[in-house]
Amino acid sequence: MNNLDLRQAIIQRVHDKSNAELTDIIEGSIGSDERALPGLGVLFELIWQQSAAPEQSRMVETLHHCLNDGSQQGAAAKPDAGPKG
Repeated sequence: MNNLDLRQAIIQRVHDKSNAELTDIIEGSIGSDERALPGLGVLFELIWQQSAAPEQSRMVETLHHCLNDGSQQGAAAKPDAGPKG
């Protein structure tokens, strides 16, 4: 299965899900088995592509903060970790 097929399979799996169902999928994937990582990557890719530059900058700042404050492990357990503003 090539990358495009994997992307399409992941997108098809979550297509037409409600906001609550999408939240459950994301929260259930965070911190779980590494097999969920490609799916989260595809979902992040979709978010990134639809985000304006200020939103992208905020995501990068949050990621930078999580990676450099020494609490990467805590950030995985607490999705709210990161700068607010």
